[in-house]
Amino acid sequence: MNEHYNILTALLAPAILMAATGSLLLSANNRLARVVDRLRVLLANWKLGARDQPEREQQILRHRKRSNYLLRACLYLYCALGSFIATSLALAINELSGEKLSILPTIIGLVGMCFLLGAVFYLGREVSAAVKSFEEEIREAMD
Repeated sequence: MNEHYNILTALLAPAILMAATGSLLLSANNRLARVVDRLRVLLANWKLGARDQPEREQQILRHRKRSNYLLRACLYLYCALGSFIATSLALAINELSGEKLSILPTIIGLVGMCFLLGAVFYLGREVSAAVKSFEEEIREAMD
């Protein structure tokens, strides 16, 4: 009975990381959906041959850049989530095997944290690009 309690206790840390990663993933996917919606509007206006064609093309390029950052962040977040799930499984397998694989959950968990760090890097770049894009749109509107 104590063995099962140890397994459940060990699974708590990866579960918390999975919940946090899921929250970041939800936020990143929402941001990606908004950027894609904005890109569709810009492309529709661009096809209509709006007078501000060069500015519109610059906006499209900026939003494509943002969508690429978000896509990379989502990919890294999915990899992190998978790593944390694998960490949970490795912890359970390690406990059931009499702790013969004790390094495995640690390595997988560290890989997950690296993916999480990469995702945060791309999310930060996207936020920075969003602010720059917004400032540029304000500048264009005020000219």
